[in-house]
Amino acid sequence: MTVFIEAAIKVAVAFVFIMLTTLVLVWAERKWVSDLQNRIGPDRAGPFGILQTLADGLKAFFKESIRPTQSIYLLYLVAPIAALIPALLIFLVIPIGAPIEIGGTTYTLQVMDLNIGLLYVLAVSSLAVYAITLAGWSSGSKYPLLGAVRASAQMISYEAAMGLALVPVVLLTSTTSIAGIVDAQQGTFGSFIPAWNIVLIPSFIIFLIAGFAETNRPPFDLVEAESEIVGYHTEYSGFAFALFFLAEYINVFNMSALTVTLFLGGWAGPVPSFLPTWIQWLVPVFWFLLKTWAFVFLFVWVRATLPRMRYDKLMTFGWKRLIPVSLAWIILCAVAIGFREFGAPWS
Repeated sequence: MTVFIEAAIKVAVAFVFIMLTTLVLVWAERKWVSDLQNRIGPDRAGPFGILQTLADGLKAFFKESIRPTQSIYLLYLVAPIAALIPALLIFLVIPIGAPIEIGGTTYTLQVMDLNIGLLYVLAVSSLAVYAITLAGWSSGSKYPLLGAVRASAQMISYEAAMGLALVPVVLLTSTTSIAGIVDAQQGTFGSFIPAWNIVLIPSFIIFLIAGFAETNRPPFDLVEAESEIVGYHTEYSGFAFALFFLAEYINVFNMSALTVTLFLGGWAGPVPSFLPTWIQWLVPVFWFLLKTWAFVFLFVWVRATLPRMRYDKLMTFGWKRLIPVSLAWIILCAVAIGFREFGAPWS
């Protein structure tokens, strides 16, 4: 019973945390993009417009949803939910801080620590393709269907590159547990250089690029290329459209958090020993959020800077550039790690 209560509390806290984070993220993106493009951005609802996202969410919740008469009713309703659930599930395996000990019991700042956490993330993230396909097909219109087919092809191609980019991480850390990967990055190579997986620079770059494509962010936002083709969620309005919108921004935060966790040590960072115990518990959370929000800003910066790619260029880049480079890098890493573990075969 105690385990069940602990799990329920963790799930509730994680849900509230990711919802509040998404509200702040949407507001922050609008303000950052407005600053980068010399505009004002939201400044009416609340201090600095910080309540604008909440106001937009409430408006979408009470707005009438218009359903196409030719749509497939059940699948049309399920698609937005199917897009949101994987985004929420991915966050459950990301550790946002170091384990803490209270009364002789150790509590992890992670809803669940799976020994196959990395495979779980890849499996759950791939489910989002089904939501996009269902949304386009069930709308009963050929234009959302075409947009869904194009979006599905994009996501599948860059999922392959993303999965291959993570193979060297598993080879280096010898675990697929996300908490284990963070633990493997503790310590230093020298006096000041953290032992982070950022040494796998090609994997880091490939994973980050694939993350932009997976979250449908510029310059890979072909999913919502209004000037070229109608997107998969064109026939959605009101709360149903808000679920797609919410899932996209949760995925942006998840991708930033995963990049930090897998390559930049996660919550690892200096913790002054003279601080009170409860503050020492919060410092790793601070390092995790600082690193994650730095990558969130990178997502926003790229959106405000780079133009959209042409679709054939996008697919060519994924299949003929990222995937071959990923395969070559896996071979090099396997050989290097083999030499480190077993020595040269001729010695």
